[in-house]
Amino acid sequence: MTHKSKWLLFAPSGLVVIGFGTCLVQWASEMKRNGEPTMQWVAAGTLALGVFNAGLSLFGRGVAESVLYQIREKPAENPPAPTSPAK
Repeated sequence: MTHKSKWLLFAPSGLVVIGFGTCLVQWASEMKRNGEPTMQWVAAGTLALGVFNAGLSLFGRGVAESVLYQIREKPAENPPAPTSPAK
């Protein structure tokens, strides 16, 4: 798998998981607001933060793969022609 394909897989996946984690955080806070037992909303909030952080990790991996793609796989541009020193 190339760095470009990893980048195109991890970055969007990370954004989707971040969004899902954010929704889960809202769900856990709604549980607390509705007076659910403490153990339930704490467990839901812990799960939500774990999902959110996993999304951040996936997105970060996508950024790293993008940098590796730019360094290693992107076609090299023509270097500028050397100039003669001014006299």
